[in-house]
Amino acid sequence: MAEIVAADDIREAFSQAMSAMYQQEVPQYGTLLELVADVNLAVLEHHPKLHEQLANADELARLNVERHGAIRVGKASELATLRRMFAVMGMHPVSYYDLSQAGVPVHSTAFRPVDDASLCKNPFRVFTSLLRLELIENEVLRKRAATILEKRNIFTPGCLALLDLHARQGGFTQTEASEFVREALETFRWHRHATVDHETYLALHNEHRLIADVVCFPGCHINHLTPRTLDIDQVQSLMPEYGIEPKVLIEGPPRREVPVLLRQTSFKALEEAVSFTGREEGTHTARFGEIEQRGVALTPKGRALYDRLLAEAGTAKDNLTHQFHLQEVFKAFPDSEMLLRHQGLAYFRYRLTPTGEAHRQSFGPGDDPQPLIERGWLMAQPITYEDFLPVSAAGIFQSNLGNETQQRQHGNASRASFEQALGAAVLDEFELYQAAEDRSKRRCGLL
Repeated sequence: MAEIVAADDIREAFSQAMSAMYQQEVPQYGTLLELVADVNLAVLEHHPKLHEQLANADELARLNVERHGAIRVGKASELATLRRMFAVMGMHPVSYYDLSQAGVPVHSTAFRPVDDASLCKNPFRVFTSLLRLELIENEVLRKRAATILEKRNIFTPGCLALLDLHARQGGFTQTEASEFVREALETFRWHRHATVDHETYLALHNEHRLIADVVCFPGCHINHLTPRTLDIDQVQSLMPEYGIEPKVLIEGPPRREVPVLLRQTSFKALEEAVSFTGREEGTHTARFGEIEQRGVALTPKGRALYDRLLAEAGTAKDNLTHQFHLQEVFKAFPDSEMLLRHQGLAYFRYRLTPTGEAHRQSFGPGDDPQPLIERGWLMAQPITYEDFLPVSAAGIFQSNLGNETQQRQHGNASRASFEQALGAAVLDEFELYQAAEDRSKRRCGLL
């Protein structure tokens, strides 16, 4: 067999193809990329220390290619096939998210690379949600939705055949990989022709907008692609100058010296023309543009403190008031890398400096890294948070589904049923970050 193409290279090609497709489908996404590129360039020019830090941590090269996407599927078999598709690209399901807590009738995982080299190459992620049909309260409508979903196939015959081929031979040649990217992309393409009549669409829409989005179309169209910025507050303030109307609040933690976890904002969902069966015309609102700013991954202890403070802070009606109040509440969260390390609140990747390499015999497993850092023998770099925040994810969903969307509680999380549909267990994000920190300590002789 010809040379096998690496999963990282397939993921890189696919993410670029998806970005190009989405830019054609949603021109404002292209404007968003320009805005983010302008802001990132300005930040790096004005903060040479940050530029050096990102370069040392191998974060700079991935910044401009970094994207996350979001899709929604309606049945277990679709989710299971997506798992196979993303596995070809070196992407694995990480974490379980229950969005029903915010009145959104889905539960989710994020398919992403998990090892250091793959994340450095291209950290493309796809937040993937499965509709929970059991949360549709109207029994007639629930059965109707299930019947519609049962009849559709969101994957091309070529894509399915290639997945089987990959399973048989353990990889793709370059020709097969290119064909796979083309075929797989069709699953995520927007189709303006709905698979239902207008009456059915409205019935599902009135139950919940997201249900209509999942059930009434022939594929799981990508509903947003998200570039990564180094200053989300600046992006939020500049969006109107670029002809983009931002959502009211930036989701997540406040602005900090040491960013933590994830901050997100978006522009409001587009109203798009749709043709329904029976030749009736209408519109559908689901797809939008999103921007994120990523910080350091938090340990379980750090995450517990973050969750407590976020709950305490609540939300305000305007972003300025909201951010000011958040900053006041989050004064209880240490804002220096040294304190985050000392208190065990965040994960770090350790590297020996040339001087440290020369003094390897002077320290050993179990030694405290801090004196070595102060001596200039060791560098500690924050490990970037690669995952998502349930509250932020739900907030983004809600803000783009209309203010009238139901806020009622939708029942309990069902991780077991999600994993059964997926055909695999989701990976634990905390274990992945701890393993990355441990690997770095081991390379330095500290473990």
